[in-house]
Amino acid sequence: MKILHPGFLSAWALALAAAGLPLAHAAETTAAQQLSQWSAQAGAPGQADKGKAFFNAKHGGEWSCASCHGAPPTVQGKHATTGKAIAPLAPAFNPRGFTDSAKVDKWFRRNCNDVLSRECSASEKADVLAYLISLKP
Repeated sequence: MKILHPGFLSAWALALAAAGLPLAHAAETTAAQQLSQWSAQAGAPGQADKGKAFFNAKHGGEWSCASCHGAPPTVQGKHATTGKAIAPLAPAFNPRGFTDSAKVDKWFRRNCNDVLSRECSASEKADVLAYLISLKP
């Protein structure tokens, strides 16, 4: 599998916007590419229903993904500790959220550690991303 440089994806998103295609489409496309990658790593497609359950569940700690991102994650959230505003997480509601795969990887790593005290598996990431992609206006 060929891995693209993260800057390429950001440049690609800007090119789509310059061509008149909405940036939200670029975010959804990049999210779909990321979903495809994680599904391939997991050996199974991401499942939105499992992703929704995972997103809303507390995994032995105080937080769930929804603690900061909201349930559903289609509006602005708020960090549970700092109170800092968090843009909507679902790609259809945040046109800039999934345009840089390096940032997606970074935030999944960071947030999974906060919620699970470990990195998420490829299957967990695929399920959550399938759920996020399924959310439409």
